[in-house]
Amino acid sequence: MYELINEKTLAEYEAFIAGHPKGHFAQSSLWGKQKSAWTWRAVAVRGDDGKIKGSMAFLIRKMPVFGASMLYSCRGPVCDLADRDTFAQLMEGARALAKEYHGYVIKIDPDVPAENTGFRALLESFGFRIMQEGKNFEGIQPKFVFRLDVAGKTPDEMLASFTQKHRYNIRLAVKKGVEVRVCGQEMVHDFTQIMIETGMRDNFVTRNEAYFSNLLKNLGEHARLYMAFYEGRPIAGTLAIWFGDKVWYLYGASSNSHRNLMPNYLLQWNMIQWALEKGCRVYDFRGVSGDLDESNPLYGLYKFKKGFNGDFTEFVGELDLILNKPMYVMINKATKLYQHRNVLKYRRENKDKAPEKKEEA
Repeated sequence: MYELINEKTLAEYEAFIAGHPKGHFAQSSLWGKQKSAWTWRAVAVRGDDGKIKGSMAFLIRKMPVFGASMLYSCRGPVCDLADRDTFAQLMEGARALAKEYHGYVIKIDPDVPAENTGFRALLESFGFRIMQEGKNFEGIQPKFVFRLDVAGKTPDEMLASFTQKHRYNIRLAVKKGVEVRVCGQEMVHDFTQIMIETGMRDNFVTRNEAYFSNLLKNLGEHARLYMAFYEGRPIAGTLAIWFGDKVWYLYGASSNSHRNLMPNYLLQWNMIQWALEKGCRVYDFRGVSGDLDESNPLYGLYKFKKGFNGDFTEFVGELDLILNKPMYVMINKATKLYQHRNVLKYRRENKDKAPEKKEEA
């Protein structure tokens, strides 16, 4: 029998996902606070001992059409992936929430490798269908990531595991005078400006300043803003999240100037050291393209992350359980049009904010 998490059981729930191997920050109520436009709800199942043995958190968003809602479980469920009975009970809870919020779809993108064909078959047996077959960044969450095993490693052992070129670049940044600091709200504006510069250079839409500021507030000790400085001026930055036994590299930005000083390598090393300090099992570099052809514009990102000798991981992907097909088709079409218009608007609004691209020395 499932139960819905409430104020009385929230602390127990948070402790469960923080301690579970499949735990993820996106399943935490802290992430629900960050996504203020959504309603956060969670379902749990208990074992015979009365303790939680499985859970699934949802971000629920009401669409501006007939009051229909999307239920999205980012990197859920958190449970024994072979336990069909627990998953079945979690889905009972999910359907109950869908009924309460007039859900037209239940969307999930589990933290489960694609090679786990048994779990994929389990999802399909419950009516889910794979939606994300692309090899770049077509889904809400990346389907392909690099993950670094940091369990029990010392900093020296970790550094020695990187490629010779990456070790050289880390040391070069230090030698050239790049300094990395953990910063707070005082540097969010600078980070956002560098992020806009990066987005214009690499052709992606980024978040606004309020989003990054709120992330630090809502995640508290679980989030860190790392900034790289050269001669006292910020030249690059990253945002990382620690939760349970993992640290995730969430956002990264670098100025068009001073990229030859390799600040991004030093920033990654500092975040990896945070994972070591916290006794983590995994450092997650997050998304890369699954298209490994060197002609792919995203190949450079793959090559950069690969040099830290993590494991190239493909997840099972994004899956939808469609509850109202006509509504599903109509909203998907409207969403794609809205996203396209937003991209064009973003580029128009920010084209004058990014400095002219300079050649690296």
